[in-house]
Formats: sequence, structure tokens, C-alpha cells
Amino acid sequence: MTPSQPAHSAMEKVRPEPCKHPQVQIVSRDEDAEYVECKECGAVFESSEFKDMAIEEQKHLDEE
Repeated sequence: MTPSQPAHSAMEKVRPEPCKHPQVQIVSRDEDAEYVECKECGAVFESSEFKDMAIEEQKHLDEE
């Protein structure tokens, strides 16, 4: 009998860079919010968060 590797080592995957959500689509709207889904990674978030991410990204680029 050969010991197998621990299950957690198989799950440890290194992601090269976080998704920048280059393409999103609207998936839901209600009275106060609109939600979008990234077509690349599948993340769902409020559209105002997406706008905030873009602003933060621009600030970071301007500082370099």
C-alpha cells in the first residue's frame, strides 16, 4: 500500500494574476442595485464595485 498525498496539496493552485474582469454582463437589477458577472472568471458583484475597481486600478497606474 502506497501512501497518497494529502488532499489539500492537490487544491493548492497558484493563480498567476487576479482577474481584472475585462468583460462583464449584467445579470440582475433591483431598485437599488445592478449586479454584473465577469465573463472570464465568473465573479458576480455590484456594478458600483466594478466602477470602484476601475478607479483604484487607475490610481495604481498613475502612481507608477
